[in-house]
Amino acid sequence: MTEATLYLTGLGMSLAISLVVVVYLRPHLCAILVELCGTVERAAFWVAFTNIAVCLFPLVFAIYGWPQIQEPRLAVHELGTQVGAALIGLLAAVITLGIVLSMSIAARDRRTATLPRE
Repeated sequence: MTEATLYLTGLGMSLAISLVVVVYLRPHLCAILVELCGTVERAAFWVAFTNIAVCLFPLVFAIYGWPQIQEPRLAVHELGTQVGAALIGLLAAVITLGIVLSMSIAARDRRTATLPRE
């Protein structure tokens, strides 16, 4: 396997993993964002924005993982290093999303708690 093929395989695997996470999070994220944003249109924008961030952030990490095939290191180790870097990026994106949503939910709860009851 050439270095270029290995590199592109790593990018493809990184993108595939990111897309699986996007598909898994999407329905849950939509429901939360409709509640937080107030309208379906606003929520749809933020879902699209989040999907792009969750896909691109890991790829940025994976792009800089150009393989250096040298003995005795195997190609699979290089691929693992590149995908591992992408997983770190994916984890960072999901944790950031969680923090932002948690802060937004807490702020919303504080606002609704201070509203006078009818």
